[in-house]
Order: sequence, then C-alpha cells, then structure tokens
Amino acid sequence: MPPHIIRFADLAPTRWRNGGGTTVEIARGGVPAGDRQDSPEDWDWRLSIAEVERAGQFSAFEGMDRVLTVIEGELLVLTVDGREHGLERYRPLRFDGAAPANAALPTGPIRDLNLITRRGACSGYVTILELSKKRALPLGPGQLGVLLQGDAVAALHGDAGGAAADDGATPLARYDTLVGGEPAPTVSGRGFLAVVSVVEAEERGA
Repeated sequence: MPPHIIRFADLAPTRWRNGGGTTVEIARGGVPAGDRQDSPEDWDWRLSIAEVERAGQFSAFEGMDRVLTVIEGELLVLTVDGREHGLERYRPLRFDGAAPANAALPTGPIRDLNLITRRGACSGYVTILELSKKRALPLGPGQLGVLLQGDAVAALHGDAGGAAADDGATPLARYDTLVGGEPAPTVSGRGFLAVVSVVEAEERGA
C-alpha cells in the first residue's frame, strides 16, 4: 500500500463490543478471519481512538496485546489483572488484551489511542515524538503517524523540510494519520505525533 493520509473527519465511530464507549477505527491489517480459525477478529492489528466517558470495564481481546495511550484529558486509572496503573497523557501502557481491565476517571473523560496486535503474528509499538519545522520525520513501511496536537504538514514524496502546502506538502488536522511506506513520506511542523510501528513476526525473526 502506498503512503497516504487517513482523515479522521472521514471516519465514523462505533460502539465498544461491551457497549461501554465508542471507538473510531483508523486502520487495520493482517490475515482475514476466514484464513484463521482461532479468533473471530478479521485482523492481526488494529489502530483506533476511543472516547472513555465513564468508569467501567474494557472489552477483552483474547490472544491480543494492547498498547494504550491517553491523548486527551489528564488521567486514566486502569486496573489490569488486579494491578493499578495511573496513565498520564502521552505515556503508553502495554498489557495483555485478555486480562480484566477496569477504568476509573478521577479527572473526567479522556480520549485514548489504542493499538491491538495479535500475539505471535505481529508486535506493536507506540512512541510520542515532538515535531520540528526544521527536521522532517520520515515514516517507513509498517509505520503510521497520528497528529495528536499542533500544526503539521505531510510530504508524501519525501522530505518537505517544513514547506508550506503550496510547496508540495499537505496540512494535517488533529488526529489525521499519515501511513508510511516507500519512499518514506515525512511529517514536519510544531506539536506532537504518535508514531505507531507494527512489526510482523517474520521480520522480528529475521
């Protein structure tokens, strides 16, 4: 798949499988369910943004790993398998998707970035980076960049060097996602970007 931009405004929210909130799916990938008999999911990885408006239990994903990052709001207290974690903004937490997970919202509703990967098929990583106008950030194959806040532009055909939109770069709105590839597109500007990397099992063993 060539590099491209996914516009958050074009995506529609869906209810959580347990009915406790809403999720906007950004992207997914992997083996269709018809070729895999051990799971009802038709993907090996999924990236989404969820609205958490009230305390309650998270949906369970058997055989999956999750990386959850608060991207709006102040604090999410997540109890996973009996252990409490205080998640401040932009601090990713990895945990077993099948483990019982209950959320508390001591400072009010939050929004989170949620990466789910099928264990044994791929691994997922989330890094929050501060953007620069002087140095464009490249995104290679298997990477996605989600603009969390600020003003940024994407160059689909290489380093824009902070160029304006009329110089070959495209403005990004909040939560727009740039999908990486070859040649590597770049992001530059001011603000914060979530760099999401999905590494297939075969790549890890190479």
